[in-house]
Amino acid sequence: MKLDRKEILKALESITIAGEGKNMVESGAVTNVITFGDEAVVDLVLHTPAMHIKKRAEDDIKKTIHELISPDAKVKVNIKVESPEKPEIKGRAIPGIKNIIAVASGKGGVGKSTVTANLAVTLAKMGFKVGVLDADIYGPSMPIMFDVENEKPVSITVDGKSKMKPIESYEIKMLSIGFFTAPSQAVIWRGPMAAKALNQMIFDADWGELDFMLLDLPPGTGDIHLSIMQSLPITGAVVVSTPQAVALADAKKGVAMFMQDNINVPVLGIIENMAYFTPEELPENKYYIFGQEGAKNLAQDLEVPFLGEVPIVQSIREAGDYGRPAALQTASPIEKVFEEITRNVVQETVNRNESLPATEAIKITTMAGCSAVKKN
Repeated sequence: MKLDRKEILKALESITIAGEGKNMVESGAVTNVITFGDEAVVDLVLHTPAMHIKKRAEDDIKKTIHELISPDAKVKVNIKVESPEKPEIKGRAIPGIKNIIAVASGKGGVGKSTVTANLAVTLAKMGFKVGVLDADIYGPSMPIMFDVENEKPVSITVDGKSKMKPIESYEIKMLSIGFFTAPSQAVIWRGPMAAKALNQMIFDADWGELDFMLLDLPPGTGDIHLSIMQSLPITGAVVVSTPQAVALADAKKGVAMFMQDNINVPVLGIIENMAYFTPEELPENKYYIFGQEGAKNLAQDLEVPFLGEVPIVQSIREAGDYGRPAALQTASPIEKVFEEITRNVVQETVNRNESLPATEAIKITTMAGCSAVKKN
C-alpha cells in the first residue's frame, strides 16, 4: 500500500482546529505532509499551547486518515506551537502582583466564593503569596469565610501616600466591602459607585508582592464585571458551575463573556462544584444529586480545560460558616480535592503566561456598557 499525499491533504480539509475558523489546510496549520509507503508524517503549526487542543488535533488527524484513506496507515503528527510575542501589559497593572485570576459564575448559589476561599488557602499552603479581593459588592462573604468579619482595615503611609492595609488571615491578604459596612446594612449602590469602591480597594491598598490575586466576582455578566476588566489586566478567568442544566446555561454565558473578541480574557477552565454527594459514613458512595459531569461536558463542548470537581460534603459548608476554609483540614479528602484543582489552575496559568500575550485592560465605549474595545 502506498499513501498519496494529495489524498491526505484533501482528507485533512475536513478538520477544523478550535479557534482557527477555517479547516487546518486552508488556515495554513498543516505546513507539510510527507508519505513513505504506508507511513504518513503530518507537520502541524498551532497558535495555542493548550494540551487538549493539541491532543484533539493529533487524534483528529489520525482518525481522519484511518477512516478516509486507509485503516492500516502509520501516521505521525509533529506539532509545533507558534505564539505571538508578548507585549507589555497595557492598562493599570498593580506593581508587585504577578497573576490576577477572576473567579466567576453565571449564576448565584453555585459556591463560587467557597471555591475562591479554598483555592486561596491551598495556593498559600503551596508556598505562593496570595491576595483575595472580594468584588461581590452586594453580597460580600469573604470576611465570614476567613473569620475576620469584625476586622477593619487601617490606613498606613507608603512612599508618602496613604494606603489601606489589607486584612490578613491564614496568610491571605484580603479586602472586601464587607469590612466597611455593618453586617445588617444593605449596599444600595448604582454601578458607578460600586466601581469606584472596587477601584479604591484595588489601587489604594498596599498589596505588596503577590504571586496570585483572586477576584471573587459577583454572579452574572454585568456592570461590575466590565468595571473590573476595564480597570485591570486580568491574567485569566476560572468559571464555577454546578452540574444541572440551569446552572450550565448561565456558566456558558459566563465563559462567553470572557471569550468575546472585545474583552478577550483567557479562560483557564471550569470547576464543577457540588458534583456529587458523599455521606461521611459511606465515603466510597457517590450520589449525583444535580446530574453527572455536566460542567465537565460543558468544558469539552466549549474547548476549555476542566479543572476538577468538588463534592457536596457537609464539612465544606461548616468550615465556611465557621471561618476556616475546608482545604485547611490536613490529610482529608477535601484537602486532596482542592490540591488537585489548584495544581490545575496553576498549570493552566503557567501555560497561559508562556504562550499568550498579556491581557489588556479594556475601555467601555458606550453609555450602556454593552460594547468594549481594547485599550490603545
